[in-house]
Formats: sequence, structure tokens, C-alpha cells
Amino acid sequence: MLLAAVFIVSGFVKAVDPMGTQYKLEDYAAVLGLSSVLPSLVAVVLAVALAAVEFCLGVFMLFAIRRRLTSRLMLLMLCILTPLTLWLALTNPITDCGCFGDAIILTNWQTFAKNVILLIAAIIVVRWPEQMVRFISQSNQWIVINYTALFILAVAGWSLYYLPQFDFRPYHIGANIREGMVVPDDAEQPQFETTFILEKDGKQQEFTLDNYPDSTWTFVDSRTVQTRQGYVPPIHDFAIVTEDGDDITEDVLADSSYTMLLIAPHLEDADDSDLDVINELYEYTRQHGYPFYCLTSSTDRGIDQWRDITGAEYPFCTTDATTLKTVVRSNPGLLLLKDGTVIGKWSHNDLPVIDESQWQKPLEQQEIGHIPSDSAPAKVLAIVLWFVLPLLVLTIADRLWAWSRWLRRKPGKPKETQNNPQNPQ
Repeated sequence: MLLAAVFIVSGFVKAVDPMGTQYKLEDYAAVLGLSSVLPSLVAVVLAVALAAVEFCLGVFMLFAIRRRLTSRLMLLMLCILTPLTLWLALTNPITDCGCFGDAIILTNWQTFAKNVILLIAAIIVVRWPEQMVRFISQSNQWIVINYTALFILAVAGWSLYYLPQFDFRPYHIGANIREGMVVPDDAEQPQFETTFILEKDGKQQEFTLDNYPDSTWTFVDSRTVQTRQGYVPPIHDFAIVTEDGDDITEDVLADSSYTMLLIAPHLEDADDSDLDVINELYEYTRQHGYPFYCLTSSTDRGIDQWRDITGAEYPFCTTDATTLKTVVRSNPGLLLLKDGTVIGKWSHNDLPVIDESQWQKPLEQQEIGHIPSDSAPAKVLAIVLWFVLPLLVLTIADRLWAWSRWLRRKPGKPKETQNNPQNPQ
């Protein structure tokens, strides 16, 4: 049950946000010096494959499907991941391994401890696979296998084409960016320790502020290390800088009206298939007096190239690429703000279109000008209805069918007849 639960949760959150998993794989590749052999397309395919494998293995373990093969595959994965997370814990090249996406953030040592526990559980399951209780008979296991694979691939495909159904990042719809940047007065402060290297009579020795010697020692060098992280606000790297070098972050977040932001981490790779919709939205905002900015991390050359291709007249601003990838999992994507609150987010495949009959109406009277009514509980219910409920019905039907077969069996020994010539008297 532990293995099944962890693998199902890990696989699902990866499938819900495959681009987040892609970015994490690219971080690993950069640390290992393999960025040149891991293009974006390969990374996103690997992200979807990893999510599907984890989720399917978790469901198969839950239903005790292909018990020997499933347990061995889990053990193989954990034999690879456990040493990897130990290396991450020792060297700390990446602060978060990304095991559970942005849903659950673990330190590298917590991730290693988690994998050690799972590894022990996997060894036990491999040793006694037949102790797992089957919920689905062997003849019907193919239904669960195929349905599970199709479901998780559909979830990943939907999230890639549109946006993640569940947004665990601090820029989710309804979040206030300004509030996410605030550091409470009573927050834990970072701590630093300074070591001084001093010399006397040709000998060097290290001191701290607590045991700093007298003036007979000569200063040589010093170094400062951070001993405690302290409180880090959920949003700490959001900044908007114009082409003239002016920081307009506060102006944008404090604007009580609407502000539309076109998010494009890299304009050189941005999808340009919906240029007409973007330009129409810009014209609409200009007519109603709403600010419109394109936030990107591209260079001036990339911006000029985008202007030449699209005929863009809207202003461009610079923002950190990692921040932009966190804001919207799309390149480009669209963000609508009001008084620093995220009102709406859209992928370039699902940009809002304002009908001509609605052109004269301000955003207050438009559907996109209000936070969507679809809530997290409604999305969870949809998952239950589309995946959990069908498997539950299948399990109940399968058990009833197996029970009925058991009832139809005739107990006792076969009947013996006296006229049977093969039965000696």
C-alpha cells in the first residue's frame, strides 16, 4: 500500500505538470553536463514517460496486477533513484529533486530517507510477491492496465496542450503576487558565520567573533558562510524591468485596474500560431486603457526578431526565465492581473477570444475578467468520476462474478455408479 500510494501520487503530479518535470530533467542534464544531448522535445517525452510509468506501477501494485513483474520494476527504479538521491543530498547541486513536482517540496536528505524506506518496502514485496491480495481476477487485469495507461497519458496530454489542471505554484489563479512577496516581521532570519584568518609569529589561525584575539594578530583573510536559510517568501524573484531599465514591478502589482501580461520565457522558441489573437487582445486593452506587456528573458535580438515576425506593437519587459516558466507552463502564455491578483491564465492553445459584439464592454463585464468558478474540489471530483469510480465499479463487478463462480461449483467427490465398467467391484 505504501509503494502504491507514493508511486500513484508521484506519477500523477508529474503528469499534471509535465513541463515542470521537463524543466527539472533539464536541470539534471545541466548539472551532469548533458544539456547538449537532451533537447526540449526529448525532455518532455521523458517527462511524460516517467509520469506514466510511475503512475501505472502504483496502480498495478494497488491491484496486485502482474505481481512479480511490477514489484521487480519498482525495485529496479528504486535501486537507481536511491543512489542518485544520496548523491544529491551530499553535493546539493539541485535544492529540490522534483519527486512530487511543486505539490510537495522535500529537501534532498528527506528525499533520500524516503527512498530508503521505499527500497526496503520494495525488497519485501519482491521477496513475497504472492502475499499481495488481488482485487481483480487475472482474466480482467488487461482492462485496468489499458485504462490506467490511457488515463494518465490523457492527463499529461491535456496539461501540455492547455495548462495543468492543478496548479501548485505560487502564481495560481486567485493568488496575490504582492502578498506572496511579503516577509513577515516575525519570520526566521538567515544566519551567517564569519571566520577570520589571522597571523602571528608566522603562524596562521582561524577565529570567530566569539574568540577574536587581541591586536597583536595580523588580519589575513575572512570568509562568511550561511548557517541557516531563514524564511524565504513563496515569491522572491518576480521583477519586471522595461527596455529602458526601469523597474515597474510595483506599478504593475499595485494597479487597481487590469493588466495583461504575455509570458514568453524565450521568444526564439515561442509558438507564433495565434498571433492574430494576441494582437487583437492588445488592441482591446489599448482601447480600454489596460496596460499590456510582454515579459521575456530573450535578448534584444530575440525581441526584434519577434517584432519582425508578428508586427508586435506592445512593450517588452525583461523577467527571469525561471520565474516566467513558473508563472505559466506555456510559451507564450497569457496572465491577467488585477491589483496584483491572478485573475486568469491561458496557454497559447487556449487564448481568450473577445467577440465583436463584446468589444465595447470592459473586462469587468467580460467572463475572462473574473476568477473562474471551477474549484479544486470540482477537479478532484472529475478525477474520481473519470478514473476512480470506473475502477471501483470494475472491482466490485469482478468480485461478484468470482463469488458467483464459486457458488456454482459443485462440492464433493464425483459420483460413482455401479454400472461403470471402469470401476472395479
